Formats: sequence, structure tokens, C-alpha cells
Amino acid sequence: MKLSRKEATRRRHSRIRRKVTGTSERPRLAVFRSNQHIYAQVIDDSRHHTIVSASTLEADLRSELETGANCDASAKVGKLLAERALAKGIQQVVFDRGGKLYHGRVKALADAAREGGLDF
Repeated sequence: MKLSRKEATRRRHSRIRRKVTGTSERPRLAVFRSNQHIYAQVIDDSRHHTIVSASTLEADLRSELETGANCDASAKVGKLLAERALAKGIQQVVFDRGGKLYHGRVKALADAAREGGLDF
């Protein structure tokens, strides 16, 4: 029986999470993409603690953006997340694409985070 898209994404994400974990020295950059918005968090899995986060729902980004569901919005979220992470002293992260394909909005966020100074 064919899997639904949601179930296939969930399985891919669990397969990725078996291999990708965040530590205090190199936390995990987790990306969640919905139809309307994109969210990103830098997480220390050893302490179960979110260090920094950014999303298209934030007031300062929302006023600039036409919509939260395009590559421009994702790039702004990535750049904002990189600024916040560097302010907290985080330079290296492990990228977790959340079971989504690495292209489009997820890739735009990753590229902007790299341009912002994060290393992964």
C-alpha cells in the first residue's frame, strides 16, 4: 500500500533523526515547513533546550513579508536565525531538514543561514 505524503515525510524525518543529534558544541538546526510559514530552531538535544528560534510568524518579519510561504521569506528567517545564533556564540550547527526535500524553501533558509555566518 502506498504511503501518504505525510506518513512518508514522518518516516524520512525519523530516519534522519536517528543519525542527526545536536550537542552543546554543535547544536541541531531544525527546520519545519508548513504550507503557510517556515520555522527554524537551534536545539541542544543533550539538554533538550531550544537555544534560538525564528519564524515567519514574528512581528518584525511579518510586516516586511507579503507571505510566509516563499523563498524570500525563508531566506529572511535563515539570516535572522544566523544573527541570533552568532549573538549567543553558536557558529557550528548540524542541519536537520525535517524530512522535507532539500530544495526550494528549505534550501533558501539553509543558504541564508550559511551566508549569515553559520557553519554546516
